[in-house]
Amino acid sequence: MRQILAVAAGLVVLAASACTAPAPPRPAARASATPTGPAALPAPTGDHRVGTTILHVNDKSRPDPWNLDVKTRELKVTLWYPTEREDGRRAPYMTPKESELFLKGSEIAGMPYDTLSKTRTNAIEDAEPAGEKLPLVVLSPGFTKPLSSLTSLAEDLASRGYVVAGIDHTYESYATTLSDGRVVDCIACDSDTDPGFGPRVVQGRAADVSFVLDQLPAKWDGSGLIDRSKIAMVGQSIGGGSALGAMVKDSRLRAGIDMNGSTYARIPKGGLSRPFMFIGSEEHVPSGGGSSWDRDWKLLTGWKRWVVVTDTEHQTFTDIPLIGPSLGVEPVYGMLPARRGAEIARTLVAAFLDRHLKSRRQPVLDEPSSRFPEAKRCPEACGSS
Repeated sequence: MRQILAVAAGLVVLAASACTAPAPPRPAARASATPTGPAALPAPTGDHRVGTTILHVNDKSRPDPWNLDVKTRELKVTLWYPTEREDGRRAPYMTPKESELFLKGSEIAGMPYDTLSKTRTNAIEDAEPAGEKLPLVVLSPGFTKPLSSLTSLAEDLASRGYVVAGIDHTYESYATTLSDGRVVDCIACDSDTDPGFGPRVVQGRAADVSFVLDQLPAKWDGSGLIDRSKIAMVGQSIGGGSALGAMVKDSRLRAGIDMNGSTYARIPKGGLSRPFMFIGSEEHVPSGGGSSWDRDWKLLTGWKRWVVVTDTEHQTFTDIPLIGPSLGVEPVYGMLPARRGAEIARTLVAAFLDRHLKSRRQPVLDEPSSRFPEAKRCPEACGSS
């Protein structure tokens, strides 16, 4: 019984996220005494096989914003991309040490700390990239979450013909592996109640994104695949708020998506004319605490969408619901099944990117879909046009 309660309590922490409007109360998660065994991420839906590799880049022009003893900003960047390779070692979801620190930080006890290192992914480690002039998508995770929490989305986008560059924002996650093999934890977690914390995170992440875009041509042999005129950013929670902040600061980002993240960046009075989409749970309608979206909606002067997905919670569009059963945690009652949530997120994100980076019409963004009745366009009452 103690193990069950510990796991259930851990899921509450796992699903919580700083820097976002509070969600309305949800039914408590139910825990089973027996974990299901290693989780397996859903297979990608595109036509391409997927490869992945890891880069480490070091910005010597600025100190780390969280660790005062570090004079440069080091970032871990995970790339996913199309490949023609059919076999090879599947990339680990996390290392055993990353899994240990993540579960400890999330206060999940009672199971082997290497559990998440056994999660099965679909991408082949260090496979040779294939294709030419592919759009680039930058991914940014939620606060305390490693970039691996968006692996399912990243693999799917790569299978659809995108290069994906996911950033682990060092010291903002429970576990980040640096170039020398050290795994560092979340120093920023000690500051998350400070005034101005959200804007500080967004400003730092915008700088991280710009630096990664600068470094890719020099650091990755496959960078010739990238069409640098077609770059977008997608983020979850504070990563979503950072997508908007990065677009304000860096004109190379042509489009962006915020999944369930409150926003902090100040949009110029003249507005932001590049395409942007909010995807959120029902907490993000104005009556439920979505005031930052309502404010920024008025300043989005280009193509825009605000999609509310019913029966979802803050982590629905991440891997967290997918890996929950491997920790002995049953789905939250009344919420979308994990794979359905992943399917909707993959579809909406890919449709947006296909429209704005590949110029392909996407009816799912314009009209009610019988295939996805849970996804509803927020009416104009959600914000002024």
